[in-house]
Amino acid sequence: MDNDDLDNFIDQLKPLIAQMQQLQEQAYSIYKPQVDDLIKTQTKDKNTIERLLDYLLDYCGNEKVLTLFKKLCRYYWDINPRATADYIQAYREIWEDDLPISKVGE
Repeated sequence: MDNDDLDNFIDQLKPLIAQMQQLQEQAYSIYKPQVDDLIKTQTKDKNTIERLLDYLLDYCGNEKVLTLFKKLCRYYWDINPRATADYIQAYREIWEDDLPISKVGE
């Protein structure tokens, strides 16, 4: 693939990338109040916390969502360190080597 083909390919991806970024921003808007409320109310329910961690994990390519994920992991650590470690490992397996979506095409 030469540089022109690569540039064309990246140009074709830009609308999809923009949609993904918008979806990640929406996820942040939806999940931030849930994370804040869960921590404020000192919720200890494993299913509630892990469901929210699962949702956040899908959008950790966004720095703000990643911050929420880390915040919830820090909270959950005192409740269930083993499960929290599993979520951290899942994050690493899914996202650690990936280029953040905001950096694609730069």
